[in-house]
Amino acid sequence: MENSEVNSVDLHGDEEIIEVIELNETEPTPDDLAEGVEDVDFTEGEDEGWETEDEGGEEMEEADKDDSDLTFSRHTGSVFCVNLDPSTNSLAVTGGEDDRSFVWRVSDGEVLFECTGHKDSVTSASFSHDSALVATGDMSGLIKVWKVETKQEVWSFEVGDLEWMEWHPCAHVLLAGTADGNVWMWKIPSGECKTFQGPGCQATTGKILPDGKRAVVGYEDGIVRLWDLKQGNTSHVLKGPDGHQGPVTCVACSKDGGLILTGSVDCRAKLISTATGKVVGVFSTEGRKPKVLMEEESETNSVESVGFCNVLPLVAVAYLDGTLAIYDLSTQSLRHKCPHEAGIVHLQWEDSSPLLYTCSLDGVVRIWDARSGQMVTQYRGHTAEILDFTLNR
Repeated sequence: MENSEVNSVDLHGDEEIIEVIELNETEPTPDDLAEGVEDVDFTEGEDEGWETEDEGGEEMEEADKDDSDLTFSRHTGSVFCVNLDPSTNSLAVTGGEDDRSFVWRVSDGEVLFECTGHKDSVTSASFSHDSALVATGDMSGLIKVWKVETKQEVWSFEVGDLEWMEWHPCAHVLLAGTADGNVWMWKIPSGECKTFQGPGCQATTGKILPDGKRAVVGYEDGIVRLWDLKQGNTSHVLKGPDGHQGPVTCVACSKDGGLILTGSVDCRAKLISTATGKVVGVFSTEGRKPKVLMEEESETNSVESVGFCNVLPLVAVAYLDGTLAIYDLSTQSLRHKCPHEAGIVHLQWEDSSPLLYTCSLDGVVRIWDARSGQMVTQYRGHTAEILDFTLNR
């Protein structure tokens, strides 16, 4: 496996830390990990007190283990978002509950500059496709864009409460969804603007398709809309039985842009053709029936993250109950269920392999081989929930 880094975020007492983990060929194998955590076999006649003490020591050692190469600790509250610059993968931007956002070097944690001026938790922060610009957005809807080279703010705008924000894949164009259901698109730094009118409920998640001409947006009412960014109208709308029966929580797109995958509080993931706007597959874990959602039920489980594998016809669906489900795209059958000790927050596939990364509320980053469904390794160091992570190339 090629060297790569995992950047993860974690609430740690009064201070927030970011950890950068180096992945290399010398990481422990599943057998090595198993040796460290397998139960001690107590047999009659052995000194049980000694064995118990040893086992407790091993468990404590595992809990205290820190696999990170670097810890970034400038935040003083929960860190909500992390992103790497796509050009060199040498810079990170992070945003947190402390209303602060930093651009810093991955190699040594040195802060290049702080993205100042936010007065609410920074929940979105990311670099443009060419790493020239970095955008930061807070919960109140204040969005700022900075030029990385000069460390200067070049544009700002205030919308309603911000739900998500994303750069265009090949232009200095920024897209954002808000709590009032509107989706905004700006050219940066000129500020030329276009709005896509929503239904009056939250635009909970969105993604620009690889062609750069369309965007898929999921809403709180379960409706999924495919927008034509140039014309400013919807090309497809999925609602009723075709939509979700609860708020849309996440969306992913296949590499060629032909398919999108949406996840929802209704515990279902839907596979949608971008050409026809039709649902071509529905994924739900075995034995789970679709819910007519009541408020208290919606808290128990939901789809939190979805993603397409680039090298095999597989998709992954991560649930709040800790289930990672890997499905065969062609047969739409469940291949593997990979249990976690706590709810999964986010998943991400490696670009050119069948390896899949997850982070969860138990503070552990795990790597899974989607072919076998087996965990390859896990990385520890956080002492609380991981809220976001990203991979370098």
